[in-house]
Amino acid sequence: MAKPTPEPIDPQHLPELAAAVIRDARFPMLATADGDQPRLRPVSPVRVDGFTIYVANLRRYHKTAEIAANPNVELCYLAPNHDQVRITGRAEVLDDPVLLDEIWKSNPLLRGYLQTPDNPELIIYRIRPGRVRFMREWALEYHDVAL
Repeated sequence: MAKPTPEPIDPQHLPELAAAVIRDARFPMLATADGDQPRLRPVSPVRVDGFTIYVANLRRYHKTAEIAANPNVELCYLAPNHDQVRITGRAEVLDDPVLLDEIWKSNPLLRGYLQTPDNPELIIYRIRPGRVRFMREWALEYHDVAL
């Protein structure tokens, strides 16, 4: 089998390429640390603002304790064409009532499961990016995306 040749990347287009992967992949994998053990699971973001990603969580889930102990996380998006974006950042509990209300009103799945926005089980994490990297399928090289 011949080695694939990836399309060249214009660095000016990295933000748009990375945003397209986030839009197309929809369900990234979230990596956390459980002591010295990495943990990885798919998540369903409830809001995307550029490269700041908001993820809903239930207080009883194990990732709650993991993030409380170490808020450094990474999201990995893999698009159907195998391009990928990795967002390395910090997760913080969202406490902005206006933004929480916007997320609640825009997400029927949250409303269906949790009934009320003040359900004590609900936590929304805002993952603020510290680094964003893009890789085209088969390129085997990451490109830093300007924040």
